[in-house]
Parts: sequence; structure tokens; C-alpha cells
Amino acid sequence: MNNFKSNPLVSIITVNYNHSTDTIDMIHSLKECTYKNIEIIVVDNDSQNDNPSCILEKFPDIKLVLLDNNLGFAGGNNEGFRYATGEYILLLNNDTEVDPYFLEPLVELLQNDKKIGMVSPRLLFYNSPEKKTIQYAGASKINLLTGRGKNLGWGETDKGKYNFVKETDYAHGAALMLSREVLSEVGCMPDVFFLYYEEHDWCTAMQKKGLKAFYVGTSKVYHKESVSIGKNSPIKTYYMTRNRIVFLRRNANWINFLFSMLFFLFISVPTGIFRFVKNKESHLIKYFISAIVWNFTHLKSLKGFPKLKQIDNELPELTDTYHHFAFHSKFVKSINTK
Repeated sequence: MNNFKSNPLVSIITVNYNHSTDTIDMIHSLKECTYKNIEIIVVDNDSQNDNPSCILEKFPDIKLVLLDNNLGFAGGNNEGFRYATGEYILLLNNDTEVDPYFLEPLVELLQNDKKIGMVSPRLLFYNSPEKKTIQYAGASKINLLTGRGKNLGWGETDKGKYNFVKETDYAHGAALMLSREVLSEVGCMPDVFFLYYEEHDWCTAMQKKGLKAFYVGTSKVYHKESVSIGKNSPIKTYYMTRNRIVFLRRNANWINFLFSMLFFLFISVPTGIFRFVKNKESHLIKYFISAIVWNFTHLKSLKGFPKLKQIDNELPELTDTYHHFAFHSKFVKSINTK
């Protein structure tokens, strides 16, 4: 029996980009949840090959937010925050489907321990045999030399080994819950990332406030993974590479950063280029290199988190004057038309 102090409203935010069918499937699964006190907010990131209005036609009780530019994962969720009225807020990828009982353990844990700031459920690959392959069962800290971390349990068959609740280094952006109080204290997602690494940076900022991230293995979500952008795509290559360095710039001291850049330039770059050639993905090399160059041509400080704004007719303020969402939106559009 769940030990609820109350039955708080949970605002569930999902970002849609050209995949309304998946978003509809996700909402269908949410409608089957045993926890009923929810509101669903769909933020459409200026879909180019989609008609997001069909989501509202199918589910007229949701909130559909249509953006004029693609604000990325972080910016899209930040826009969704402005429409959320719940005591708790869940970020949920639109390429997921949920277990009917997944919400109760997340809400209960946040209610019962105020030192816990963010929680994520066990993530399983939706398209794996019997949906039994683990994607996330907690995560290890990002190494400030290599800029890489690790999802615990990745690729393992789910045999109950990870059915526990435990502190972890990072929550997972595909399904991440926090309270409104924590959101106000930490700030919104760091939109300088646009896509990838933002939840790791966000968790790090939260931990600096003395709060903890927890993995909740008693809650399950099934993730289709990379539906919106594809695997080994130009977009993924660019932003994973760019933001690996951005994370280090924001979180490593100057000595760590110096050594990490030496490692990156003399180890990661040659290894990456060799891997692209070996895998017959040479067309990705230019995106890999341009992502590195971006960090050397944008040397202004990357610190800061956008604050939660009330609903008005304006988009959220940008964290940095040089960081224009229009650039990223055009970049994504240019890739999708090739």
C-alpha cells in the first residue's frame, strides 16, 4: 500500500517534434495509469513534418503548446514548466510508454524525503524482446577527464536485479520527476545544451544545493529511444560532441578542463574519426568537427540557469546573449531536409 501524505497533482510534460503518433501512444499509456491526479502538457517544438493538432483532437483535455521555433529538449521543457500547475512535475519523453503503476513510487519517494530532489524510474527498451532489456538503472558520475558517464544496467536483461530504490549520480531525462519547490530553487533546465547532457548538468546543479538524485527501480517506463532524431544521426553526433565539452566547461575547474581538452584533442578526436570511417559514416565527421569548433568560437561564460517565468506572450529568456535558439532551429531543419 502506498504511503501517500496526500494525492498531489502531477504535471506531465512531454516535448513533441514530428512524432505525434508516438506522443498519442504515450498519452494512451498515461490514461491507463492507476494514479489519476495528473495533467498532461504537450509542447510541440515547431514540428515541420507533422500536425500536432491531431493530439489535441484525440485528447481534448490536455494542454497543447505550439512553439514558433524549435527550442530543443531543454527549451521545450522549460516552456512546458510555465503551463504546469502541479505540486510535482514529470518530464517524460514522447517516445515512451509507461507501466500503469509507475507514478505512485515516484510521488511517494519525493513526498517522504525532502532531501531527494529528482527521481527517475527504471527504463527499459520498448523494442527489446519482451521489453526486458535495461536502458537505465541509475547512472555513474561523468568523468571530468573524458566527459563521459555510464548508465548502470545498460543492455542487461531485466531479471529483477535492479528492483531497488537507491541514490544515484544522475536522474534520466527520458523520465525525470521533481517538485515545484526544487524547480524554483535550482532553476529551469540549462538551455545552452539544446539537446543532450542537460539533465546531467541540471542534476549536478541540484546536488550543489545539497539535494540528491534517486533511481526508483520499483517504477518502470519503456523507451523507444531516438525516435525523434535517429541513431548516429548528424544531429545526435553534433550535439553529443558539442555538449560533452559544454558540460566540462560548466562543471570542471580550469586544471581538469585543460587535461580534458588534451585528452579530447589527442585521444577522442582521432578515435572518433577512425570509428566513423570504420563504420562507413564518414559523412558525420564534419558534424563531429564543427561541434568541437563551436566551443572554441564561443568562449563566453556558459554559466547560469533560466528562471521559471509566469505565462505571458513571450518566450523564456535566453541564458546567454550569444545563444540563439533560431540558429539551432535552422540547424535541425537543414539536417532534416537532407
